Amino acid sequence: MSGAKTAPTSANVSDFIAAIAPVSKRDDAILIDGIYRRITGHDPAMWGPSIIGYGSYHTTYASGREVHWLRAGFSPRKAKHSFYLMGGYCDDLSQGRRQQKFHALGKHALGKSCLYINRLDDVDLTVLEEILVEDWAIMDRLFPL
Repeated sequence: MSGAKTAPTSANVSDFIAAIAPVSKRDDAILIDGIYRRITGHDPAMWGPSIIGYGSYHTTYASGREVHWLRAGFSPRKAKHSFYLMGGYCDDLSQGRRQQKFHALGKHALGKSCLYINRLDDVDLTVLEEILVEDWAIMDRLFPL
């Protein structure tokens, strides 16, 4: 069985955020980090070179493949912030409720387990936080700590 390509590292999250350019992306990352800390109650860890993760979970797929991955997190990429919405990825039942929130969110794009936002100014921060809170609650239900 091969190991995960992205795993927790010992890199310092504060140093990573401090080095983000441009300043507007750095400011967004500071705000996002504060939201995640408040929602999760977890200090962040770096996953690979560019993902900031909060908590982790273990699961085994039907294929037998074991996964150790972050419960929640984001990556402040140059083009867009990537939010890893693992609750929605792991729980199909939440999709209907989430679509209403995504509709109210503002300018964004979606992937299978990711929400992409260029700048926080493009979205309603209250709705974003509601999405992140719901996602964390789903992970707590599916993978209790």
